[in-house]
This record gives sequence, C-alpha cells and structure tokens, in this order.
Amino acid sequence: MGGFNLEQLDIVHMYLFGGVKFLHLLLLLMLLDIITGIFKAAKNGNLWSRKSLFGYARKMLVLVVIIMANIVDQILGMGVAITYAAVIFYIANEALSITENMAELGVLVPDWLAQKLKVIESSNQSFSEEIREELIGSKVDHQLNVAKIDNRISAKVDELIDIQIEKSNEGEK
Repeated sequence: MGGFNLEQLDIVHMYLFGGVKFLHLLLLLMLLDIITGIFKAAKNGNLWSRKSLFGYARKMLVLVVIIMANIVDQILGMGVAITYAAVIFYIANEALSITENMAELGVLVPDWLAQKLKVIESSNQSFSEEIREELIGSKVDHQLNVAKIDNRISAKVDELIDIQIEKSNEGEK
C-alpha cells in the first residue's frame, strides 16, 4: 500500500544535505535557540510575532545555505567538505546565540565567554550601524553634498578664469 517509508526520508536527507555529520546537532541547537529566544523576549516584554517569524525564516535560510553547500560539494566532487564547514559554522553561531540568550536570562556564563560575546555583539552592532547608515543614506547624502560643493567651486573657478581671460583680451586690444 502507498504509505510513507522512513527509507524515503533518508534518501531525501542524503540528497539534500549529503552525509554530513552533526546536522542533527545543528537542528537541536536551532530549536534551543528558538526556545531561549522566546524566553528572552518574554522577559524583556517584547514578544513580537513578526520578529519571531523573521527569526524562523532565517533558520530556514540556514538550511537552504547548507543545501547549496551540498550542491557545490557534489559539483566539485569534494565529498562533504563545504557542507561540513557550513554546518560547523552554524553550530558555533547557534551556540553563541543560545549562550547570549541564557546570559540575558540571568543564567551564569563564564566571564571569558561573556567578554567574547560582548566583542562579537559590538562588532555586529557597528557593522549593522554602518549598513543602516548606508541604507538610510546619511553617508550618501554627505557624499552628494561634498560633490555639490566641489561643483560650485569648479564653477566659480571657471567663472574667475573666464573673467581673467576677458580682462587679458581687453588689455591686448
């Protein structure tokens, strides 16, 4: 009878993700990150469904990146090297996020780890602020203003040169 077979699920798993180790660990860490994120949001009083939906979408996109890494591995004949690297990267990312969530929830976190999280968070914020400024246009506006001033100066210089040329032409007559 046409039922669902676990072997079919394994075939799909192997086709999409390859034989990479630790994928189950990544999925578990993603789930723990979601749970600790919900607790953190509830504690801070900003439990917002749209924000959580974006977070869930990002988790799905991580899986898409891993699938793409597997495709590249297959094309280049590298086994699972790129996929494995992607999974390890996202495991570390999820572990940091969980640790950060737990620290904000009041769970004791070793000082050295808390310091590393602060460094990572501050570098992420400065990068985010730089992108935000680019998108908002404050840097672009500044650059446009500088260009306008340069154009005005160039126009004035051209005007002064023309006046000087006219004066020298009148003097020759």
